[in-house]
Amino acid sequence: MAKVKSKWVCQNCGYESFSYLGKCPDCNQFGVFVEEITTPLTKIESSKPSNIVLDSKITTIKDIELDEKIRFKTNIEELNRVLGGGFVQGSLLLLAGDPGIGKSTLVLQTTKSICETKLNNKNLKVLYVCAEESPLQVKLRAKRLNVEPDGLYLTNQICIDEVIKQIDEIQPDFLIVDSIQSVFCASISSSSGSVSQIRECTNVLMRIAKQKNITTIIIGHVTKEGNIAGPKVLEHMVDCVINFEGDKYKQYRLLRCIKNRFGTISEVGVFKMEDNGLIELNSASQMLLERPKDASGSAVVATLEGSRIFLHEIQALVGSTGYSNPRRVAVGLEYNRLLQVLAVLEKKVGLNLSKQDVYVNVVGGIDIIEPSYDLALCLAIISSIRDIPINPLTIVIGEVGLLGEIRYVDNIERRLKEAYKLGFKKAIIPKVNDNIFNKIKSIGLEIVQVEKITDAIIQGLKQD
Repeated sequence: MAKVKSKWVCQNCGYESFSYLGKCPDCNQFGVFVEEITTPLTKIESSKPSNIVLDSKITTIKDIELDEKIRFKTNIEELNRVLGGGFVQGSLLLLAGDPGIGKSTLVLQTTKSICETKLNNKNLKVLYVCAEESPLQVKLRAKRLNVEPDGLYLTNQICIDEVIKQIDEIQPDFLIVDSIQSVFCASISSSSGSVSQIRECTNVLMRIAKQKNITTIIIGHVTKEGNIAGPKVLEHMVDCVINFEGDKYKQYRLLRCIKNRFGTISEVGVFKMEDNGLIELNSASQMLLERPKDASGSAVVATLEGSRIFLHEIQALVGSTGYSNPRRVAVGLEYNRLLQVLAVLEKKVGLNLSKQDVYVNVVGGIDIIEPSYDLALCLAIISSIRDIPINPLTIVIGEVGLLGEIRYVDNIERRLKEAYKLGFKKAIIPKVNDNIFNKIKSIGLEIVQVEKITDAIIQGLKQD
């Protein structure tokens, strides 16, 4: 009998150790090591061939013929946009997001159009592995979403070996695993959701997808820090990684692709959660700008998400603190970016914020990751301190440097065109060259170019 051994595995990054460590030397996280039992394979077991063998035939790239049906679209255009035109046959996708954000709802809504798609004069079949729910619970959600196609098969099997048998029996064209943290491999002794289990199950699903040409979606959870649960190797194994972002207590959702082997990663999709499921939003900026008029501490910025322009309202609240260390709270913005902007305001503008609490928020529950919001954040903070409202028809765009200069941002012309379509009259932007200015001056907006943060404050708080 083989001797039973154990190892300690970091559940955050997959680092392995022969003994327990309080801090992971790879990802610097505390208390993330879990003991896993490992049993070496016997000579007989190790000599057994795998039941999943890939085609190892050697061929030239010119001899490979592409099928016209290799990519098929869904009835959700926002999802097609993020995927680069639709699902690719035989691809393995990872859909991650916070609990309750709408991951299961999204994939269930796509099954309707998938089952209605014909391939070789036959409708596609979908196998839904609902490892976290019973088929009855999925049926209740499907009835609410009005999604009950004939080619949708449900199973609550959590053993990956049994799932393989069901795949051979049904021979689906599309496989959904909800979630990867709930299934397990019988040959691994650790519990479901551990690093070893997630890695092995994903590896099995990857080989099935490539060998049987089955498009596979695996749904994964995220940690409290917002990272995908499990080791980073999970993201390297799949073909496409999609994050479903947003506040689950609010209506708006953002579908962002962070890896795509078959398309670009610059596209994003916007949805609105309603009682009958996720609704696509082709123009979300107008809904995100429902704000009170003549209110101080509010500024609007045009951001670039992929190839789309979104207008966001940034709100700031500054007040006196009763503690020795003032609070800094950022919702929807990078916390370190807020600290940098506050440092510039103290050094270059002369504000004393050492006794002031600062709270900033992006309305709508959507995160902004590009630095073009710096100038709007500065003006919102100054507006809250002085209690002077910014003109609601003014758009503010620009990156703030450490020297207090306003730096240029890309696609300024497209941002201003989107603002003009939504009724804005004035734009405060960084100084641009003559070629760019000749293009944007014909848009119809009053263009105000600024070079320093002090100039932007004067123009932004000036009462028209």
